[in-house]
Amino acid sequence: MTVNNRRPIRSAQALLPSTPYRRSNPSSTEARILTFSFSLRPANCVIIKRRKMSRLSTLLRVKVRALGLARAFLLVTFCWAAPPSARPADQPRSVRTDTYQIVHVYPHDPSAFTQGLVYSEGHLYESTGLNGQSSLRMVDLSTGRVLQRYNLPSEYFGEGLTDWGSHLVQLTWQNGTGFVYDRFSFSLRSTFHYQGEGWGLTHDATSLILSDGSPTLKFLNPESFREIRRISVHDGPGSPINNLNELEYIHGEIYANVWQTDRIARISPRTGRVLGWIDLTGLIDKRELQDSSAVLNGIAYDAQGSRLFVTGKLWPKLFEIKLIPRRP
Repeated sequence: MTVNNRRPIRSAQALLPSTPYRRSNPSSTEARILTFSFSLRPANCVIIKRRKMSRLSTLLRVKVRALGLARAFLLVTFCWAAPPSARPADQPRSVRTDTYQIVHVYPHDPSAFTQGLVYSEGHLYESTGLNGQSSLRMVDLSTGRVLQRYNLPSEYFGEGLTDWGSHLVQLTWQNGTGFVYDRFSFSLRSTFHYQGEGWGLTHDATSLILSDGSPTLKFLNPESFREIRRISVHDGPGSPINNLNELEYIHGEIYANVWQTDRIARISPRTGRVLGWIDLTGLIDKRELQDSSAVLNGIAYDAQGSRLFVTGKLWPKLFEIKLIPRRP
Protein backbone atom coordinates (compact mmCIF):
# COMPACT_ATOMS: atom_id res chain seq x y z
CA MET A 1 0.00 0.00 0.00
CA THR A 2 1.37 3.38 -0.95
CA VAL A 3 1.34 5.97 1.82
CA ASN A 4 0.72 9.59 0.98
CA ASN A 5 3.40 11.56 2.79
CA ARG A 6 1.17 14.65 2.84
CA ARG A 7 -1.29 13.04 5.30
CA PRO A 8 -0.61 12.06 8.97
CA ILE A 9 0.18 8.37 9.53
CA ARG A 10 -2.17 6.56 11.94
CA SER A 11 -1.15 3.70 14.19
CA ALA A 12 -1.38 0.24 12.66
CA GLN A 13 -3.50 -1.05 15.56
CA ALA A 14 -6.09 1.66 14.95
CA LEU A 15 -6.76 0.03 11.58
CA LEU A 16 -7.49 -3.39 13.05
CA PRO A 17 -10.93 -4.68 14.11
CA SER A 18 -11.89 -4.81 17.78
CA THR A 19 -12.11 -8.02 19.83
CA PRO A 20 -12.36 -11.00 19.37
CA TYR A 21 -10.02 -10.52 16.40
CA ARG A 22 -7.40 -8.70 18.53
CA ARG A 23 -6.35 -9.79 22.04
CA SER A 24 -5.82 -7.19 24.73
CA ASN A 25 -2.34 -8.59 25.46
CA PRO A 26 -0.82 -9.89 22.23
CA SER A 27 2.19 -12.14 22.36
CA SER A 28 5.50 -10.94 21.02
CA THR A 29 4.98 -13.10 17.92
CA GLU A 30 1.61 -11.57 17.25
CA ALA A 31 3.01 -8.14 17.93
CA ARG A 32 5.62 -8.71 15.27
CA ILE A 33 2.93 -9.98 12.87
CA LEU A 34 0.82 -6.91 13.45
CA THR A 35 3.72 -4.52 13.04
CA PHE A 36 3.49 -2.40 9.97
CA SER A 37 6.52 -1.26 8.11
CA PHE A 38 6.17 2.36 7.12
CA SER A 39 8.32 4.56 4.99
CA LEU A 40 7.87 7.94 3.53
CA ARG A 41 9.09 6.54 0.23
CA PRO A 42 6.10 5.81 -2.12
CA ALA A 43 7.49 2.42 -3.10
CA ASN A 44 7.19 0.90 0.38
CA CYS A 45 4.07 -1.17 1.35
CA VAL A 46 2.29 -2.24 4.49
CA ILE A 47 2.18 -6.03 4.88
CA ILE A 48 -0.30 -7.89 7.09
CA LYS A 49 -0.23 -11.58 7.76
CA ARG A 50 -2.60 -13.42 5.42
CA ARG A 51 -4.48 -15.18 8.22
CA LYS A 52 -5.41 -11.87 9.83
CA MET A 53 -6.36 -10.38 6.46
CA SER A 54 -8.57 -13.41 5.76
CA ARG A 55 -10.46 -12.84 9.00
CA LEU A 56 -10.84 -9.15 8.24
CA SER A 57 -12.02 -9.90 4.68
CA THR A 58 -14.60 -12.41 5.99
CA LEU A 59 -15.93 -9.83 8.44
CA LEU A 60 -16.25 -7.24 5.71
CA ARG A 61 -18.08 -9.68 3.42
CA VAL A 62 -20.58 -10.52 6.19
CA LYS A 63 -21.22 -6.83 6.80
CA VAL A 64 -21.69 -6.14 3.07
CA ARG A 65 -24.08 -9.06 2.70
CA ALA A 66 -26.07 -7.94 5.73
CA LEU A 67 -26.31 -4.43 4.30
CA GLY A 68 -27.46 -5.84 0.94
CA LEU A 69 -30.16 -7.94 2.60
CA ALA A 70 -31.37 -4.96 4.62
CA ARG A 71 -31.65 -2.83 1.47
CA ALA A 72 -33.53 -5.61 -0.34
CA PHE A 73 -35.91 -5.99 2.60
CA LEU A 74 -36.66 -2.26 2.63
CA LEU A 75 -37.28 -2.29 -1.15
CA VAL A 76 -39.72 -5.22 -0.95
CA THR A 77 -41.49 -3.61 2.01
CA PHE A 78 -41.90 -0.33 0.12
CA CYS A 79 -43.29 -2.03 -3.00
CA TRP A 80 -45.71 -4.12 -0.99
CA ALA A 81 -46.98 -1.17 1.03
CA ALA A 82 -47.19 1.21 -1.93
CA PRO A 83 -50.74 2.34 -2.72
CA PRO A 84 -52.36 1.11 -5.97
CA SER A 85 -51.73 4.47 -7.61
CA ALA A 86 -47.96 3.93 -7.16
CA ARG A 87 -47.98 0.53 -8.87
CA PRO A 88 -47.66 0.06 -12.63
CA ALA A 89 -50.81 1.09 -14.49
CA ASP A 90 -50.74 -2.00 -16.67
CA GLN A 91 -50.51 -4.44 -13.75
CA PRO A 92 -53.09 -7.19 -14.44
CA ARG A 93 -56.08 -7.25 -12.11
CA SER A 94 -58.81 -9.87 -12.13
CA VAL A 95 -62.42 -8.68 -12.29
CA ARG A 96 -65.02 -10.78 -10.53
CA THR A 97 -68.09 -12.02 -12.37
CA ASP A 98 -71.15 -12.58 -10.18
CA THR A 99 -74.03 -14.85 -11.00
CA TYR A 100 -77.53 -14.70 -9.52
CA GLN A 101 -80.28 -16.35 -7.57
CA ILE A 102 -83.94 -15.66 -8.40
CA VAL A 103 -85.78 -14.39 -5.32
CA HIS A 104 -89.16 -13.67 -6.90
CA VAL A 105 -90.79 -13.56 -10.33
CA TYR A 106 -93.38 -10.88 -11.13
CA PRO A 107 -95.61 -10.52 -14.21
CA HIS A 108 -94.54 -7.88 -16.75
CA ASP A 109 -96.35 -6.41 -19.76
CA PRO A 110 -94.97 -8.37 -22.76
CA SER A 111 -95.79 -5.45 -25.06
CA ALA A 112 -93.62 -3.01 -23.05
CA PHE A 113 -90.42 -2.18 -24.93
CA THR A 114 -88.56 -1.42 -21.69
CA GLN A 115 -85.98 1.37 -21.94
CA GLY A 116 -85.88 2.63 -18.36
CA LEU A 117 -86.84 1.23 -14.96
CA VAL A 118 -86.97 2.99 -11.57
CA TYR A 119 -88.16 1.96 -8.11
CA SER A 120 -88.82 4.93 -5.84
CA GLU A 121 -90.71 5.18 -2.54
CA GLY A 122 -92.67 2.01 -3.06
CA HIS A 123 -93.55 2.61 -6.71
CA LEU A 124 -92.21 1.05 -9.91
CA TYR A 125 -91.84 3.42 -12.88
CA GLU A 126 -91.07 2.41 -16.46
CA SER A 127 -90.16 4.13 -19.71
CA THR A 128 -91.06 2.31 -22.92
CA GLY A 129 -89.85 2.89 -26.46
CA LEU A 130 -90.78 2.58 -30.15
CA ASN A 131 -92.30 5.41 -32.12
CA GLY A 132 -96.04 5.60 -31.55
CA GLN A 133 -95.79 3.26 -28.52
CA SER A 134 -93.50 5.18 -26.17
CA SER A 135 -94.83 5.92 -22.73
CA LEU A 136 -94.13 6.75 -19.09
CA ARG A 137 -95.79 4.32 -16.66
CA MET A 138 -96.34 3.60 -13.01
CA VAL A 139 -96.70 -0.14 -12.58
CA ASP A 140 -98.01 -2.32 -9.77
CA LEU A 141 -95.08 -4.59 -8.99
CA SER A 142 -97.05 -7.59 -7.75
CA THR A 143 -99.49 -7.78 -10.68
CA GLY A 144 -97.69 -5.97 -13.50
CA ARG A 145 -100.79 -3.85 -14.04
CA VAL A 146 -100.26 -0.31 -15.37
CA LEU A 147 -101.65 2.11 -12.78
CA GLN A 148 -100.79 5.39 -14.50
CA ARG A 149 -99.61 6.23 -18.01
CA TYR A 150 -98.48 9.14 -20.13
CA ASN A 151 -98.09 8.55 -23.88
CA LEU A 152 -95.35 10.39 -25.74
CA PRO A 153 -96.08 12.03 -29.12
CA SER A 154 -95.40 9.58 -31.95
CA GLU A 155 -92.27 11.40 -33.15
CA TYR A 156 -90.49 10.47 -29.92
CA PHE A 157 -88.84 7.15 -29.10
CA GLY A 158 -88.80 6.88 -25.29
CA GLU A 159 -85.53 5.92 -23.60
CA GLY A 160 -83.84 6.12 -20.17
CA LEU A 161 -85.64 7.17 -17.00
CA THR A 162 -84.65 8.30 -13.51
CA ASP A 163 -86.15 10.13 -10.54
CA TRP A 164 -84.87 13.42 -9.19
CA GLY A 165 -86.63 14.71 -6.10
CA SER A 166 -90.33 14.93 -6.86
CA HIS A 167 -89.73 14.65 -10.60
CA LEU A 168 -89.17 11.96 -13.20
CA VAL A 169 -86.70 12.64 -16.03
CA GLN A 170 -87.05 10.80 -19.34
CA LEU A 171 -84.78 10.70 -22.40
CA THR A 172 -85.61 10.15 -26.06
CA TRP A 173 -83.45 8.24 -28.51
CA GLN A 174 -82.46 10.48 -31.42
CA ASN A 175 -84.41 13.68 -30.86
CA GLY A 176 -81.96 15.17 -28.37
CA THR A 177 -84.94 16.07 -26.18
CA GLY A 178 -85.70 15.12 -22.60
CA PHE A 179 -88.83 15.54 -20.51
CA VAL A 180 -89.33 16.40 -16.84
CA TYR A 181 -92.55 15.21 -15.20
CA ASP A 182 -94.19 15.59 -11.83
CA ARG A 183 -93.68 12.17 -10.26
CA PHE A 184 -97.18 12.01 -8.80
CA SER A 185 -99.42 13.46 -11.50
CA PHE A 186 -97.23 12.76 -14.60
CA SER A 187 -97.88 16.31 -15.72
CA LEU A 188 -95.14 17.60 -18.03
CA ARG A 189 -93.11 20.28 -16.24
CA SER A 190 -90.40 21.12 -18.76
CA THR A 191 -88.24 19.92 -21.63
CA PHE A 192 -84.49 20.09 -22.11
CA HIS A 193 -81.97 19.30 -24.84
CA TYR A 194 -78.70 17.42 -25.03
CA GLN A 195 -76.13 16.47 -27.66
CA GLY A 196 -76.14 13.01 -29.23
CA GLU A 197 -78.39 10.07 -28.56
CA GLY A 198 -80.11 9.22 -25.31
CA TRP A 199 -80.04 5.60 -24.07
CA GLY A 200 -79.88 5.11 -20.30
CA LEU A 201 -80.29 7.50 -17.39
CA THR A 202 -79.63 7.38 -13.63
CA HIS A 203 -78.26 9.74 -10.98
CA ASP A 204 -75.92 10.00 -8.02
CA ALA A 205 -76.22 12.55 -5.21
CA THR A 206 -75.34 15.54 -7.40
CA SER A 207 -75.65 14.66 -11.10
CA LEU A 208 -77.71 12.93 -13.73
CA ILE A 209 -75.74 10.21 -15.55
CA LEU A 210 -76.51 9.56 -19.22
CA SER A 211 -75.43 6.81 -21.63
CA ASP A 212 -75.57 7.12 -25.43
CA GLY A 213 -74.62 3.64 -26.63
CA SER A 214 -70.91 4.42 -26.68
CA PRO A 215 -68.33 3.74 -23.92
CA THR A 216 -68.92 7.30 -22.67
CA LEU A 217 -71.06 8.21 -19.66
CA LYS A 218 -71.95 11.89 -19.29
CA PHE A 219 -72.65 13.63 -16.00
CA LEU A 220 -75.24 16.41 -16.26
CA ASN A 221 -76.26 19.22 -13.95
CA PRO A 222 -79.82 18.26 -12.85
CA GLU A 223 -81.01 21.86 -13.02
CA SER A 224 -79.44 23.18 -16.23
CA PHE A 225 -78.83 19.75 -17.87
CA ARG A 226 -75.43 20.94 -19.00
CA GLU A 227 -72.61 18.44 -19.11
CA ILE A 228 -70.31 18.62 -16.09
CA ARG A 229 -67.87 15.85 -16.93
CA ARG A 230 -67.65 12.48 -18.62
CA ILE A 231 -65.93 9.14 -18.16
CA SER A 232 -64.91 6.45 -20.62
CA VAL A 233 -65.93 2.97 -19.51
CA HIS A 234 -63.32 0.25 -19.99
CA ASP A 235 -62.43 -3.21 -18.78
CA GLY A 236 -58.69 -2.56 -18.71
CA PRO A 237 -56.29 -0.68 -21.02
CA GLY A 238 -57.47 -0.73 -24.62
CA SER A 239 -60.78 -2.45 -23.77
CA PRO A 240 -63.64 0.08 -24.07
CA ILE A 241 -67.17 -1.16 -23.37
CA ASN A 242 -69.63 -0.20 -26.10
CA ASN A 243 -73.44 -0.34 -26.14
CA LEU A 244 -73.96 0.82 -22.56
CA ASN A 245 -77.72 1.00 -22.19
CA GLU A 246 -80.03 1.16 -19.16
CA LEU A 247 -78.38 2.46 -15.98
CA GLU A 248 -78.87 2.28 -12.22
CA TYR A 249 -76.77 3.81 -9.43
CA ILE A 250 -76.32 1.31 -6.56
CA HIS A 251 -74.04 1.67 -3.52
CA GLY A 252 -71.66 4.09 -5.21
CA GLU A 253 -71.42 2.12 -8.47
CA ILE A 254 -73.09 2.47 -11.85
CA TYR A 255 -74.83 -0.68 -13.06
CA ALA A 256 -75.21 -0.77 -16.85
CA ASN A 257 -76.95 -3.17 -19.20
CA VAL A 258 -74.77 -3.94 -22.21
CA TRP A 259 -77.16 -4.03 -25.16
CA GLN A 260 -77.74 -7.43 -26.80
CA THR A 261 -75.90 -9.30 -24.04
CA ASP A 262 -76.94 -11.01 -20.80
CA ARG A 263 -74.38 -9.04 -18.79
CA ILE A 264 -74.50 -6.05 -16.49
CA ALA A 265 -71.32 -4.03 -15.90
CA ARG A 266 -70.53 -2.57 -12.49
CA ILE A 267 -68.67 0.68 -13.17
CA SER A 268 -66.61 3.09 -11.09
CA PRO A 269 -68.21 6.55 -11.48
CA ARG A 270 -64.81 8.12 -10.82
CA THR A 271 -62.56 6.28 -13.29
CA GLY A 272 -64.91 4.42 -15.65
CA ARG A 273 -63.15 1.15 -14.82
CA VAL A 274 -65.36 -1.96 -14.82
CA LEU A 275 -65.30 -3.19 -11.23
CA GLY A 276 -67.13 -6.42 -11.95
CA TRP A 277 -69.68 -8.18 -14.11
CA ILE A 278 -73.07 -9.77 -13.45
CA ASP A 279 -73.85 -12.71 -15.73
CA LEU A 280 -77.62 -13.21 -16.12
CA THR A 281 -77.41 -15.99 -18.67
CA GLY A 282 -80.43 -18.28 -18.40
CA LEU A 283 -82.51 -15.82 -16.40
CA ILE A 284 -85.46 -16.28 -18.75
CA ASP A 285 -86.33 -19.14 -21.05
CA LYS A 286 -85.75 -17.79 -24.57
CA ARG A 287 -88.78 -19.77 -25.77
CA GLU A 288 -90.94 -17.28 -23.87
CA LEU A 289 -89.66 -14.44 -26.06
CA GLN A 290 -91.38 -13.77 -29.38
CA ASP A 291 -89.11 -11.09 -30.84
CA SER A 292 -85.41 -10.92 -31.66
CA SER A 293 -85.23 -7.46 -30.03
CA ALA A 294 -86.47 -8.89 -26.70
CA VAL A 295 -83.15 -8.50 -24.91
CA LEU A 296 -82.18 -7.88 -21.30
CA ASN A 297 -82.76 -4.22 -20.44
CA GLY A 298 -84.03 -2.68 -17.23
CA ILE A 299 -82.46 -2.35 -13.78
CA ALA A 300 -84.19 -0.96 -10.69
CA TYR A 301 -83.11 -0.94 -7.06
CA ASP A 302 -85.25 -0.66 -3.94
CA ALA A 303 -82.86 1.07 -1.57
CA GLN A 304 -85.11 0.69 1.48
CA GLY A 305 -85.75 -3.01 0.95
CA SER A 306 -82.35 -3.79 -0.63
CA ARG A 307 -84.07 -5.46 -3.58
CA LEU A 308 -82.63 -5.64 -7.10
CA PHE A 309 -85.04 -5.93 -10.06
CA VAL A 310 -84.24 -6.71 -13.70
CA THR A 311 -86.32 -7.27 -16.82
CA GLY A 312 -86.05 -6.92 -20.58
CA LYS A 313 -87.67 -5.45 -23.66
CA LEU A 314 -90.93 -7.28 -24.42
CA TRP A 315 -90.34 -9.71 -21.54
CA PRO A 316 -93.40 -11.27 -19.87
CA LYS A 317 -91.57 -11.39 -16.52
CA LEU A 318 -89.73 -9.11 -14.13
CA PHE A 319 -87.27 -10.69 -11.71
CA GLU A 320 -86.08 -9.86 -8.23
CA ILE A 321 -82.59 -11.35 -7.95
CA LYS A 322 -79.83 -11.78 -5.40
CA LEU A 323 -76.23 -11.59 -6.55
CA ILE A 324 -74.02 -14.61 -5.90
CA PRO A 325 -70.24 -13.98 -5.96
CA ARG A 326 -68.29 -16.21 -8.31
CA ARG A 327 -64.52 -16.56 -8.50
CA PRO A 328 -62.90 -14.86 -11.53
